[in-house]
Amino acid sequence: MKINSGYLYAIFSAVLFGASTPAAKYFLKEIHPILLAGLFYSGAGIGIFIILLGRKLFLHGGSDTKLHLRDFKWLLIATLCGGIAAPVLLMVSLAKMSASTVALLLNLETVFTALTAWFLFKEHTSRNIVIGLILIVVGGFILAWPQHFSFNVLSGVIFITLACFLWAIDNNVTRNISNVDPLIIVAIKSLVSGATNTTLAFILGIEFFHRAMLFGLSATVGFFSYGLSLVCFVLALRYIGTGRTSACFSLAPFIGASFAVIFLNDPLTIQLILAGSLMGLGTWLHLTEHHEHEHFHDRMIHEHRHIHDDHHQHNHHPDDPVGEPHSHAHEHEPLKHSHQHFPDIHHRHKH
Repeated sequence: MKINSGYLYAIFSAVLFGASTPAAKYFLKEIHPILLAGLFYSGAGIGIFIILLGRKLFLHGGSDTKLHLRDFKWLLIATLCGGIAAPVLLMVSLAKMSASTVALLLNLETVFTALTAWFLFKEHTSRNIVIGLILIVVGGFILAWPQHFSFNVLSGVIFITLACFLWAIDNNVTRNISNVDPLIIVAIKSLVSGATNTTLAFILGIEFFHRAMLFGLSATVGFFSYGLSLVCFVLALRYIGTGRTSACFSLAPFIGASFAVIFLNDPLTIQLILAGSLMGLGTWLHLTEHHEHEHFHDRMIHEHRHIHDDHHQHNHHPDDPVGEPHSHAHEHEPLKHSHQHFPDIHHRHKH
């Protein structure tokens, strides 16, 4: 069985982001939530910018689609919701609750993202995807159910719920620019978000003079768990759409809870084992989904990174880049055929 690479990107993104929840809980012992959110995204932005600079110097630029003026409105919404506001809400909730509880409640992001994709953006879904999503979410709530809801915990739940809703908006608007070079998207979003929250922390008089090593470690975690994770997430959106990417990304809460058990000595319970089994089964349903029917492609002109597969049989101009994969403006002729496909940038059709 050949697995679409979009699923692999989504799962790798989930692993990287999931690890950040217990790490953030550890850093919050000495770093304020707003400052930590700023450090995470600053580390992501600086790291991805260095990669971009190295690619330009040694590989003479990239072969992916550049960011156009029309894309900035979507990038602005994604940055405000998912880069600036949501991480601060996550850090505040972590300061109020255990890492395992917060990690599991991040399953709400999957629910909000999928519902927004299905009802607002009309992205097609299937029975396996719905069942898998339900299994993953039920697994998360099984583990979170026994928690004692004091006022402090209840406020933490409200904050993490708002964060998940904002990340759902981020996920769906980023889908609209998923054809753009993901390194450029992540570099801009991360640098702006990191600078904004770090500046806000300075304005609010939050203490900056901590151990330099702790700042460096938090920025490094941000590079991997927010920077590289987001690059993989954007690539997954490109290849398998919002709903399926979000469904696979819902492994992140379980990964975060598992790391909390290993590194923060959270107790290993029967709920964790049962939740893990349900999440694993749900993800397997997504990975083994088979969606095939006769469909029609309208004439379309756009630009994105591609190879010359069945959907990309087009003429080239002398100034178009050579080699594959490459990116240039190209035209799709009307086409009617049947094959296995996903709601990627070429298959957002009615059913």
